[in-house]
Amino acid sequence: MAKNRIDREHETREKTARKQAWSRPEVLPSPNDEPGYAFRWIRVSTQGNVDAPNVSSKLREGWEPVKATDHPEITMVTVEQERFKDNIVIGGLMLCKAPSELVEERTDYYDLQAKSQMESVDNNLMRENDPRMPLFNDRKTKVTFGKGA
Repeated sequence: MAKNRIDREHETREKTARKQAWSRPEVLPSPNDEPGYAFRWIRVSTQGNVDAPNVSSKLREGWEPVKATDHPEITMVTVEQERFKDNIVIGGLMLCKAPSELVEERTDYYDLQAKSQMESVDNNLMRENDPRMPLFNDRKTKVTFGKGA
């Protein structure tokens, strides 16, 4: 048997593990997941000025402020403001939540808006089409590997 071997109990994983690289911490902490809800940070102030129109529009959309007592994992890093002292506010952003169905409906709505705008641009472009010099409007991409045919 080899005489220069180290006993197993003296050999630890910490001694042989790689050194962890430093990474920048999150500016806005992520709350623990709640089933059926989506979270979003909403601007309540910019450079010390209250942004009331933004807050009121987001509240009308269905976002509701998250209480600090509901997420104690974030409460240690909050910077409280007088107006939103019961909520989680960090750097002028307030944590809000909304039902996942509402968020999906909102996403679908804006996807439809973008699609209709693109169709409008395409229709306007193709209206200028001339058979002598046709316009091509290909928005399809193709990924190939190898030499191709």
